[in-house]
Amino acid sequence: MDLQLTGSKMIVTAGASGIGLKITERLLEEGVSVYICDIDKEALNDVQEKYPSLKVGICDVADRDSVARMFNEAVVGLGGLDCLVNNAGIAGPTGAFHEIDPEDWDRCIEVCLTGQFNCARLAIEHLKQSNNASIINLSSAAGRFGFPNRAPYSAAKWGVVGFTKTLSMELGDFKIRCNAILPGPVDGPRIQAVIKEKANANGQTAEAFTKTWLSMASIKELIDPKQLADLVAFIASPLGRSISGQALNVDGDLQGLM
Repeated sequence: MDLQLTGSKMIVTAGASGIGLKITERLLEEGVSVYICDIDKEALNDVQEKYPSLKVGICDVADRDSVARMFNEAVVGLGGLDCLVNNAGIAGPTGAFHEIDPEDWDRCIEVCLTGQFNCARLAIEHLKQSNNASIINLSSAAGRFGFPNRAPYSAAKWGVVGFTKTLSMELGDFKIRCNAILPGPVDGPRIQAVIKEKANANGQTAEAFTKTWLSMASIKELIDPKQLADLVAFIASPLGRSISGQALNVDGDLQGLM
């Protein structure tokens, strides 16, 4: 299927590893001009070496000055902007909410929620010039379920859903679509670290905890990040021109988190 994305111009935050890298690779396959930012300089260098057409830059999405520098560089380098993929996020602390260090709470909210605001606000004027404009925000299954011992992360990801819906309503007159993607547990180093921490907190092995967790879904497997990349490509394309304001679950019909 031709997604009609050749020549599109997109920014992917935290695009040098994990889900962000899978999204980046999928967009490159479609002929998209991609700028990725990340806080990991070494990872950026590795990805740019592998994909020389990529434009890359260091950025902490929680730092507004850093975001401003990144946008100036990205939009000039790309020659415009058609889509912002707000992928950057951190796992945040694990523990009972009243025992969490307030600085850890602040950092999680700053990266996972405020970071999306920091990027989206600078994208708008550029997206208004596009004939296929969209913003895609990465939320989580934790953005529709409670998530014991992960209060900062869950709060941020619920916030992303509300932010996304509101943007879709405010930006519709400018033909700018905005959607959120809510993955279930995505296979990779980050979720394995979370599983290990939560398993320890529950007095279980990681294997036992994973099995119990996946029993809460109809499709009992961790999510392949390539599935998320495929969805991003579709809803960013002209084929997704009527999809806006949606919280799109990619979670194997998950019924809850623990």
